[in-house]
Amino acid sequence: MTGTLQSSRTAVMVCQGRAAADGLLAPDRFADPVAMTLLRAAEREPVQWVRDDARPRPWPQRLDFETVRAHAEMIVPRTVAIDDAVRAAAHPQLVILGAGLDGRAWRMPEFTVFEVDHPASQQDKRDRATDLPGRPPSYVAVNLGHDPLGTALAAAGHRRDLPTTWVWEGVVPYLTPEQVAATVAQVAECSASAGRLIVNYQRPMPSAALGRLVSRALTASAGRRSVWSREPWRSTWTPEAMAELLGRHGFHVAADVHLMEVAEQVGSPTGHRRSLQHGRIAVADRS
Repeated sequence: MTGTLQSSRTAVMVCQGRAAADGLLAPDRFADPVAMTLLRAAEREPVQWVRDDARPRPWPQRLDFETVRAHAEMIVPRTVAIDDAVRAAAHPQLVILGAGLDGRAWRMPEFTVFEVDHPASQQDKRDRATDLPGRPPSYVAVNLGHDPLGTALAAAGHRRDLPTTWVWEGVVPYLTPEQVAATVAQVAECSASAGRLIVNYQRPMPSAALGRLVSRALTASAGRRSVWSREPWRSTWTPEAMAELLGRHGFHVAADVHLMEVAEQVGSPTGHRRSLQHGRIAVADRS
């Protein structure tokens, strides 16, 4: 990353989706009061449009509105599934890989939280979180897929002898298969005999590639550069391939669900069915 520090555009969009959904979508199962605070003023504006159901007429602003609304629909079941798995494991340590603008350290104060991310993205996150009350996470600057994880985690206070839950959300498709495998290997090396790895990944679907092309075209029509040109997808996985990779490193899949199933269970909107159907959550335990 060059130039001024900034979070990845996808990290901002995910945070906007959480802020838009807070208290409105599946309110008895989903809440994220931290998300809005992590956004800058300009990033909050389309969130408020969605929360107010106020569709702007100008096309560029309307595109922002629809993008945030779509992310809100996707984020609710994804967050619920992951949070349920974290709380069910109840391990004392929680490591979030590729944390972006994650708010779990403040939403889940019962855990000791470590956030792993690229140094530049992490500095931006720290700047945004300055005014948040409560205990912040321990920040661990690591470029996933390239840098060693164990040494940096240990220096931040992570204890390998204690059970850990690992959350890997919204990162896998942006890594090559080799980088994904290398990261799972590092997680296994840093794990105690008991632990849990929760992986959000995307399964191969021709409609997903088509949807990304349509999104790029719509973004270009608004005179903007598509986020997918800067952060392209590099890998997708079938449930069988993901289970085989995790099993190779001592993690045995206890559950693997697609987001559509979770959305229907919690009563969250399912308007973007294709996105929900190819997004999956694998919960794998090590014992």
